[in-house]
Amino acid sequence: MPMTDAPVGAQQWVPERPRSIEELKSAAAGCEGCELYRDATQTVFGRGAEHARIVFVGEQPGDVEDQRGLPFVGPAGRLLREAVDDAGIDPAELYITNAVKHFRFELRGKRRIHQTPGPAHITACRPWVVAEFSLLKPELVVLLGATAAKALLGPSFRVTQQRGRLMPWPASAQHPEDFPVAEIQAMATIHPSAVLRADDRETAYRGLVDDLKVAAAAIR
Repeated sequence: MPMTDAPVGAQQWVPERPRSIEELKSAAAGCEGCELYRDATQTVFGRGAEHARIVFVGEQPGDVEDQRGLPFVGPAGRLLREAVDDAGIDPAELYITNAVKHFRFELRGKRRIHQTPGPAHITACRPWVVAEFSLLKPELVVLLGATAAKALLGPSFRVTQQRGRLMPWPASAQHPEDFPVAEIQAMATIHPSAVLRADDRETAYRGLVDDLKVAAAAIR
């Protein structure tokens, strides 16, 4: 890849007919679809059961995820696991991934400070998300936070206004043709990191759990 900040996109690294999530994960390890790969420790791909009933899509890996190579294993991930349990969702029925697979950050001294991925990063990484969905056959898609929601539902979507509401999927997607699956449902809620940043964590956490209870009820 040329040393430029103009993303070439992930498509050339995505296997043409992937047979498993593990095959995608292996291929993604070498992805140079945008400049984020240069500074990140590694690609952080999705994890969970290919037969998952619910797919969670978040924003991007954080510092801990970048180091460990797994999504949602840092503070936000621990909070999400608690919320999943409190909502009555079986973790064995989940697949968890991110709209962007590399950690975007800026250095402040020795600290790596999270930076929200831009539209170009989301577009460059989209082929991986589409490839994941080509293998997954969930009953529900849960979008965690504004970045994931806008990545899949379009830039006009507002989580704050539409969270916790069930929508038809893939009909509600910005490009439904990318997701040739039977009609299921989707829902957006806040990212668990928003709970960690909230002035009133208890209220924010209850709101997240209430949204996830809607998700739990949708697959019963």
